[in-house]
Amino acid sequence: MEGMTTLETGIASAHSRTADPAGDAEGGDALTLGRRVREQRIQLGLTLEQLAAAVDRAPSQLSAIENGKREPRLPLLRALAGALGVTVDELLVDEAPNERAALEIAVERAQRGTVFRSLGIQPVRVSKATSDETLRAILGLHQEVERLHGERAATPEEARRANTELRSEMRTAGNYFADLESAATNLLDSAGYAGGPVSQQLISTVAEKLGFQLHYVASVPHSTRSVIDRRNGRIYLSSNLPSRDARAPILRALASVVCGHEEPRNYGDFLRQRVEANYLAGAVLLPEAATVGLLEEAKKQRRISMEDLRDAFGVSYEMAAHRFTNLATERLGLQVHFMKAHESGTLIKAYENDGVRFPSDALGNLEGAQVCRNWTARTIFAQPDRFNPWYQYTDMAAGGTYWCTSRVEKAKEGMYSVSVGVRFEDVKWFRGRETPHRSQSFCPDDRCCRRASSELTKKWQAAAWPEAATPTSLLAALPTGTFPGVDSHEVYEFLETQERRSVESMRATP
Repeated sequence: MEGMTTLETGIASAHSRTADPAGDAEGGDALTLGRRVREQRIQLGLTLEQLAAAVDRAPSQLSAIENGKREPRLPLLRALAGALGVTVDELLVDEAPNERAALEIAVERAQRGTVFRSLGIQPVRVSKATSDETLRAILGLHQEVERLHGERAATPEEARRANTELRSEMRTAGNYFADLESAATNLLDSAGYAGGPVSQQLISTVAEKLGFQLHYVASVPHSTRSVIDRRNGRIYLSSNLPSRDARAPILRALASVVCGHEEPRNYGDFLRQRVEANYLAGAVLLPEAATVGLLEEAKKQRRISMEDLRDAFGVSYEMAAHRFTNLATERLGLQVHFMKAHESGTLIKAYENDGVRFPSDALGNLEGAQVCRNWTARTIFAQPDRFNPWYQYTDMAAGGTYWCTSRVEKAKEGMYSVSVGVRFEDVKWFRGRETPHRSQSFCPDDRCCRRASSELTKKWQAAAWPEAATPTSLLAALPTGTFPGVDSHEVYEFLETQERRSVESMRATP
């Protein structure tokens, strides 16, 4: 496409479903197929109603197919091909039938992409009455917004992009990774796990089986959670762990050995290794067979609860919630979402495959975005009862109602809420579905919860001058080094000191 303008490139990319990575995430194939069906129908002089009658379907169903909102199953696709006098392969050609259709597809893809959706603008309905000039203007404006966002992307954006890509992979997999489940089962079997909560002694046995001794020291390097000395077969952990529970830190450290982690080549590798380490820790502490058995029984009783999962295996609420999202889709047939939010409203972690729309920036990054004040993850902070879980239904602006259960946990950075939710039709399986608490969210419309009333704005806009509490990380560059954020000099000095002490101790022993 050398020599083409950006707009021409965008239109040309509509001829190929692989040419638009941003817009192809939702219905790229369906858009092209729909336009080919419509073009062939029009050429034959058939109305929508006539074609619908020929394939024994409702006109509304065919309209959804032609507009790229639904992809037909193979039997219907064959029926359409027969009624239109073409082959199935001809309908599935991934090129727009003409230039006008290519333009329409490009605009539709743009409007379904993360950049357009983050703007909170109502999509333009593309019809045959919409002129080519209008469509080109919409597409050109959208591409300019994308270009500006791309120019503003700095080094930290590399990490956010990698995180967005990784989250997409997790969503495709249903947040379930069979190889890590198998690795966790093998570790437990090797240590003689016989059921029930996984003890710290059993985790120590796992470490020994892998050739490592555990050493608790007064302080590990401040930029680390743990340090592995592969040369001498040691794992160093702090003797001042806040929770006094070393099981998860040990398992996260061992994950580098179990998963065969090498030095990360980029930030994407670094993030992937962290996800695998956390997953493996959860899969060992909440073994798949036992956890699924508990959850399946709870589903039969219609009382799935994160608290019961937490208490059954003696883990944190956050780990129980994480583990539930690992198994919910693959083993229980439930689509879910998970989120962790700071008391300030900042989104820290998020996962979904149930269609809920998390707040995000124009590039689809979730972390750091502001959660709607009316969501369960925020309303829980206003509740005086912090012992019992908080349940709430929320009607979303984008459509649909979601139910969430949430808990508040404390960390050194302040209070956090950890929430798990499902679509309204799946709440029947959960404890807490009878809750009367209900809210409504209109975000990303800032009138929902971010804009003050006109009365308050009029009174205070000219008089208020707050000083922002700027986060210390706001102007910081992305942590560099082999392991981002880790002070390698400090780590190597630490290991050298520990090795020297060990040698001196051995020499002093008679």
